[in-house]
Amino acid sequence: FVAAQRVNRRNTLMLLVALTGVAALTGYVAGWALEGEATDSVPLWSKAGLVLAALLAVVSVVWSLISLVVGDRMVLSMANAKPITKEDAPQLYNVVEEISIAAGQPMPKVMVLETDALNAFATGNRVGNGTIAVTRGLLDTLNREELQGVVAHEMAHLANLDTRYMVVVGVTVGLIALVCDMLLRTMAWGSSGRSSSSDKKSSGGGLLIILLIVVAVVAPLAAKAVQMAVSRQREYLADATSVQFTRNPNGLISALGKLADKAAPFPGVSRATQHLFIVNPVQTFTKKSSALLATHPDTADRIARLRNLGG
Repeated sequence: FVAAQRVNRRNTLMLLVALTGVAALTGYVAGWALEGEATDSVPLWSKAGLVLAALLAVVSVVWSLISLVVGDRMVLSMANAKPITKEDAPQLYNVVEEISIAAGQPMPKVMVLETDALNAFATGNRVGNGTIAVTRGLLDTLNREELQGVVAHEMAHLANLDTRYMVVVGVTVGLIALVCDMLLRTMAWGSSGRSSSSDKKSSGGGLLIILLIVVAVVAPLAAKAVQMAVSRQREYLADATSVQFTRNPNGLISALGKLADKAAPFPGVSRATQHLFIVNPVQTFTKKSSALLATHPDTADRIARLRNLGG
């Protein structure tokens, strides 16, 4: 776990640097286009672009630091996760307690998402401050052995500090997507208010079109960065670690089969948080899916690997 945590800390820093670069580039292009609108010429180096680039870079860094502190709470709030007591779900609490002991990890908080969909996720920015959240549908459908497999998978993410990495990615990319969307709306509103007969600002209009194209491309690319950053190997590792904790691959094998059949979007789930769940609630991935576009491995492949572990 120490090695995995070290790798995740390094990857988190590298990703934040890359996302800050994306934010700065978006700000520069926006400022460059706006300055081009106000003048007859297109400056190679735009003062407005540099100002906006610096502003968005600072906002990105600050927002990332905020996400390290409160990102887990933001994700739980977005997912509408509700805390429960041991009396509310004694079997779930008992399973979490025994897996915590097996993993040598502090007991995480336990929450429930009130939806019939079958899914679960874990979040937490540091060791000893984790949360495991499961859906009501999962509690009502899985037996104890299957529930053990799912809880152990999420406990593995907590032990490896995958959760901090995934929360920071989701929150930071969500900010970039929000900024890009705001820029698109602002530019669209501005273009509707300009006179189409103005020859003086024709170059600025051309720059505005370029900006719209760039921003429209940056937003989905930032969303895809979530999928690419959260490696398929993280899920494979969590699956294998689950077996290490439970000494039984059959529970997770059976659970994954049921979750794959019942995976569906539900309120509180978005493309910014889809990578957090044990199976993707928004999209289904197969072996033919591009590794660059998939947040999770093919479920059939995960089950095959688990069967090999039990062999």
